[in-house]
Amino acid sequence: MARIRCDFFSEALGMSTSMTVLLPERASAGIGMAGGAVAGDPPVLYLLHGLSDDDTTWTRRTSIERYAAPLGLAVVMPMVARSFYTDETHGNRYWTFLSEELPEVCRSYFRLSDRREDTFVAGLSMGGYGAMKWALRAPGRFAAAASLSGALDVSRRRDHPTSPVNPAVWHTVWGGREVAGTDDDTVALLERAGDDPLPPLYVTCGTEDFLYEDSVRFVDTARRRGLPVTVDFSPGDHDWAYWDAKIQDVLAWLPLRR
Repeated sequence: MARIRCDFFSEALGMSTSMTVLLPERASAGIGMAGGAVAGDPPVLYLLHGLSDDDTTWTRRTSIERYAAPLGLAVVMPMVARSFYTDETHGNRYWTFLSEELPEVCRSYFRLSDRREDTFVAGLSMGGYGAMKWALRAPGRFAAAASLSGALDVSRRRDHPTSPVNPAVWHTVWGGREVAGTDDDTVALLERAGDDPLPPLYVTCGTEDFLYEDSVRFVDTARRRGLPVTVDFSPGDHDWAYWDAKIQDVLAWLPLRR
């Protein structure tokens, strides 16, 4: 695959930012590295990072490039700082950047499919929250969405007794705004999902993870509403060994053109 670190100016953010992009190529001579590509513009996975990470972290701490290479899948990993993929109260418009500007910028720079059936989103921790929020708020954009150890019940994290969101981060992102019941509350988004069909959802989390209860509540809500969700709760913690293994399962689950 081609790996590109792209530095560009964002109109939504009013500043320069970065993304790391993996692009498929047909290649057979690389030792231990298969290559693949589909006819036409390739499908794309938007792969979102966690709270302490940046756009390079997936490529540095997992083998995502090796896993995606034989699938003919492009992978876009944007930088969103510690924003919870939200238009921050005391910061920047990261939700607008992600949901509106980024796809257009990517398609202007790279040859990527813009068809719903070729578009996917996934992420870990804060990125799992971002992936589900994006899929639930724009269900017509995605063919599938996945959360790995996601902060899927973020409204309860402000005052959580053992693992709350850092107060400084919360203040920057939401200030004094109420999150519960809003479009930043993924459980509430499930509760009021309308007639537009949601993409299939995939939720995986380690049973020793401090965010496990978030995933359980999200899954319980989805099942009670009869919404499509694939669940993988298995032993594991909030770490890269777990995510490196589970991203392979997510890629195998995606309804890719073969």
